[in-house]
Amino acid sequence: MNNIIEMFKNHQRNRTGTENGTDLDITEHKNNSSFLHQGPIDCKDEEVPLVISYPGPGESDSLLTKNTSTATNPDQYGGVGNGSKSILKPSGNLSSSDRPPSPIASPALSRARRPARRKEGNDAALRASGNSVLSGYFNRSFAETTPVLAPDDSLLPSGTPLLGSSKLAANAIARSEMRHDDESATGAQRGGGMAARLPSSGTLGTLGSARTARTLQEIQDEFLQKVRSSFIEDAMNFSEGTIPQSIVVSIVIGCVCGVVAYAYYYVLDYFLELVWKELPLMLVMDAWPERLHVLWIPLVGFTLSICCGLSIYYLGEPGDLAYTIQCIHSKGYKGTHHIVPMVAASQFTILAGASLGPEAPLVAICAATAGYISRVVFRQTNRNVVRKHTFMGMAGALAAFFGVPLGGSLFALEVASRFGVEYFEHLVESIFAGEVCVVVFRSLAGLPLERIWKIAPTAIGETEPYMILLGAGIGLFGAGLAFLWANFHWRLMDLFRALGLLDDENAYAVPRILLGAVGVVTIGMLVPQTMFWGEWEVGVIATLSPASELPHVWPTTGLIGFEMDSFTNCLIVGFAKLIAISFTVAGGYRGGFIFPFFAAGAAFGRALCFVFPDLSPVIATLCCAAGINVAITRTALSTSLILSFLAGEQFALPAVLAASIVSLFATGYVPFIKSQLARSDIDFSLYYRQNRQPKVQDHA
Repeated sequence: MNNIIEMFKNHQRNRTGTENGTDLDITEHKNNSSFLHQGPIDCKDEEVPLVISYPGPGESDSLLTKNTSTATNPDQYGGVGNGSKSILKPSGNLSSSDRPPSPIASPALSRARRPARRKEGNDAALRASGNSVLSGYFNRSFAETTPVLAPDDSLLPSGTPLLGSSKLAANAIARSEMRHDDESATGAQRGGGMAARLPSSGTLGTLGSARTARTLQEIQDEFLQKVRSSFIEDAMNFSEGTIPQSIVVSIVIGCVCGVVAYAYYYVLDYFLELVWKELPLMLVMDAWPERLHVLWIPLVGFTLSICCGLSIYYLGEPGDLAYTIQCIHSKGYKGTHHIVPMVAASQFTILAGASLGPEAPLVAICAATAGYISRVVFRQTNRNVVRKHTFMGMAGALAAFFGVPLGGSLFALEVASRFGVEYFEHLVESIFAGEVCVVVFRSLAGLPLERIWKIAPTAIGETEPYMILLGAGIGLFGAGLAFLWANFHWRLMDLFRALGLLDDENAYAVPRILLGAVGVVTIGMLVPQTMFWGEWEVGVIATLSPASELPHVWPTTGLIGFEMDSFTNCLIVGFAKLIAISFTVAGGYRGGFIFPFFAAGAAFGRALCFVFPDLSPVIATLCCAAGINVAITRTALSTSLILSFLAGEQFALPAVLAASIVSLFATGYVPFIKSQLARSDIDFSLYYRQNRQPKVQDHA
């Protein structure tokens, strides 16, 4: 105990620079009921309780006293550099203006652990008594943080172990939470309590009351709480956002979304075979003249387009990829009421032969499913945790559909932002959920993970450095094509808007989709290579195979027997595919445009091979496809992985990646998906989970 007294005396003498240092009288109050908490001081193996308090009405000033006269200079209150003020209280009958500015722990006592959280009853006692209490367990360890509440970074004591911008963020939170006017603080002082006062821009400004004053460490723990528990403890408690919980939730979401994706795939595959293979053989092949076989395309196209419009009109808005991204940013999840409309609209879209695929519908469906599991099954309310689980569903859907676990999972996180993966803290768990979903989906469907395009007779065996530069140039070419397409699409949307077909209530869903069907069906009859979403058509386009090898459309010859056998015809397929995509999107169909852009890029890449005969078809098609898709979706990393994996060309990856990155840079200021936003809580994510996030509002 004498060590503590001597420490205070020496410290005060050093501060004043005179021999008239302040003598301190420290009194033990083990049994004082007005103190909310008492903790031991660890100092040279001596443990004594320390409680620091300002008296309420009618209480004495016996705890910590100064034997000198009153002083108004803040430095005479025992402040210890960097603008911090000591916790020592002057004795005597001081006016409220003479009271110390704020209760802040002196570094003379070394570093302090964060005080134990006050219970609700203690908070009530504090408000009743008017006391401002600062107490805790003190030790000499610099690994712990000093309970300091400072208004800006410059006033923090040296050695405060906060990371990067988190320090400034926590202080900003403190200032915002504790800002009150001077009059209310003065009134609290006159009532016997002490208002917490903090320096602001070199002056003492009243920022709050004793009841609301919190230490910087408390704010850090509340906003930026690091997971400190052990794996076993977190597993037993199933703590929110921890690794054990993420493992369990990933497995559940991966399995459920794998089953959902399989059910969607099974229904789609069955009806594709029925509508475009079996029914033509049963109804058309022998009954219609051969020259009229092509009429099957508009018959099926317009009929199923009307069904798509009716499903949107009666079942409600399905929500597209842009809407799913908006929900991720704003709420952290997508409502389950969009699932049935999306299933119906997207199935009709694909069966009609429109240029959108099942990737975006699966993302939307699995995102809504995963959000439901998080909020209802696991009862999660933290928005960022729910968002993580939603990303798990999205990653699982894309990983299962593409058959590329890493690329598909990355795509789900990349597509939410305009420049890279901003929700990086969810990456590993999302990839794990993608792996689980791939296993479940591919096992049920009986599909291996394999290459689906064989662009060249032999795969690229090595990558020369010049090929990377070549890929960058082709990527820039693809970005230019995407820019032209985006401008054409915006003008087409203006046309639909001028005709009064775009409304939030989908009142004109059927007329709108019929106008879109005119473009889709007309182009499909003339150039059958543009029909459908292009996953399997890419292999035909990239190898200049005859139209008879097209996997879905019937008849494959179309109206004029179009073939990709020249530079001009390759350009026609490329531009026709882009126009078909635009009419499909503008018409209100629902689906994804990832594979459609791959198909268009493959056509343009083959056109380049006619101009440069020595150019590798693999590099040309994959890099051009990457350039177009990345410019629209902003997914440079995942697109490169997906294209290289599906083509079985691992040594083409450096060139494809160069094409993707160049395209990302070139179109960085021309975003197509408007809901791709920079996350607003980026300062609160580094190394920490967020347990004071806005909460979701429902569990339905």
